[in-house]
Amino acid sequence: MSRIVKINKELKIGDGGFITIAGPCSIENLDHMIETVEFLSKQGIKLIRGGIFKPRTDPDSFQGIGEEGFKIFKQIKADYAVSIISEIMDPRDVEEAMDYIDIIQIGARNMQNYSLLKEIGRTNKPVMLKRGMSATINEWINAARYIEKEGNPNIILCERGIRTFETYTRNILDLMSIPIIKNETDYPIIIDPSHGTGRRELIIPASKAAKILDADGIMVEVHPNPEKALSDGEQSLDFKEFQELNKEINKLD
Repeated sequence: MSRIVKINKELKIGDGGFITIAGPCSIENLDHMIETVEFLSKQGIKLIRGGIFKPRTDPDSFQGIGEEGFKIFKQIKADYAVSIISEIMDPRDVEEAMDYIDIIQIGARNMQNYSLLKEIGRTNKPVMLKRGMSATINEWINAARYIEKEGNPNIILCERGIRTFETYTRNILDLMSIPIIKNETDYPIIIDPSHGTGRRELIIPASKAAKILDADGIMVEVHPNPEKALSDGEQSLDFKEFQELNKEINKLD
C-alpha cells in the first residue's frame, strides 16, 4: 500500500486513484500557458506541469523563462484553481518556489544532487523525484531516502526512462519499476511516458500499460502546437491527442 501524499485538501497521490498530470514541457509565455491550462481544466486536469528552469543537454537550447515563471504560476493558480508541479534545480531557489509551486520536481539530472535533495528534505512540500537517466532502482530509492532523512516524507517517484543502447526511442521506459517500487517501498510512483519514449505515438500505449500495472498516475507533455514548441515538441501531445489519451485511459476503469 502506497503512502498518501496530500497536495491540497482535495488532491492526493497514492490513495488508490490514477492521476493525470499534464502541461507544457516549458512555459513559453503567459498567453501560451493560459491557452493550455484553460483546455486542460475543461478536461478535468487539476495538476499542471510546466517548466521554468530547463536543464538541457545542449547549452544553446531554450533554457526556460526562469523566475518570470513564478508570476505566471501565481496568475494561473488564481484564475483556474489548479495546482502546479515544476522543476527546481538550485537549492537557492527552493525558498521562493514554496509560494508558487505545489509539488517540487527534481529532474533526472539532479537525482543525486544531494545538496538539493537535503534542502528540499527540510521542507514539508510534496516532491517528485525523477529517476536518473542511468540510475539503478536502488540508487533511485536511496536518493529518495536523502530527502526523507531530512524530515520530508511527502515523496512521489517518477519513472521517466533510462538510457540504453537503443536509439529508436528517446529512453527505455522501465515499466517493471512500477511493481518493484510497489514491492520494495511505500512511495507512490507515476510514469512519464513523454520523456520515457520521446515519441508522441507511444504515449497512449505506455500510459495504458502504466495504469494496468497499478501506477499511481502519469505525467504527459501537452502543447497547443507541438511543431512550434520551444522544447520537446516531438514528444508533446496536441489538444486532440490529449483528449484521445483521456478517452483511452478512462476505458480501463
